[in-house]
Amino acid sequence: MSDEQQRPLDFWSFIALAHGRLKTEFGSTHELATEVLLTLNRASNVVTYDFENAVHRPRGLSWSAFRLLFVTWLAGPIESKLAATLTGMSRAAVSNLTKGLVESGLMHREMDERDKRSVRLSLTDEGVAKVSDAYRAQNEREYAWASVLTEAEQRVLVMLLDKLITNRSQFDVRGRT
Repeated sequence: MSDEQQRPLDFWSFIALAHGRLKTEFGSTHELATEVLLTLNRASNVVTYDFENAVHRPRGLSWSAFRLLFVTWLAGPIESKLAATLTGMSRAAVSNLTKGLVESGLMHREMDERDKRSVRLSLTDEGVAKVSDAYRAQNEREYAWASVLTEAEQRVLVMLLDKLITNRSQFDVRGRT
């Protein structure tokens, strides 16, 4: 067994291991790109997990339910298809979440008057109270996370992430926008 296999791995030692193995065993020439996207994915997962467990689960919500309530709160009443796009979820996921949110009294689901094939989502008064309370708590958590960066660093990070996302048209991206 090699020294690398005997030491317990954490995220950063895994990245170092990946660099070495991908270069020597697979001839990878884009290790930094791998590191950037592994780190981006890891950061997103860590923050999402924190929000869900520290903010949303104690309020009886999942991260997905909060996202749908949040989008509906700010942009609603909203067509469910657009809600799917704005939340980054599939239409099926939005439909399934909507059922539970309607049953729990947080959301209304109505046929669109103009297009009977479409469904419009809106929040009940209880839904507005729930999502605004959850957002206040999440925003405090967001501030705590972001405050390790200066304001200038935060703006640069947003700019870089925007650049990464906006320039995806250079190749065939599969998935939701």
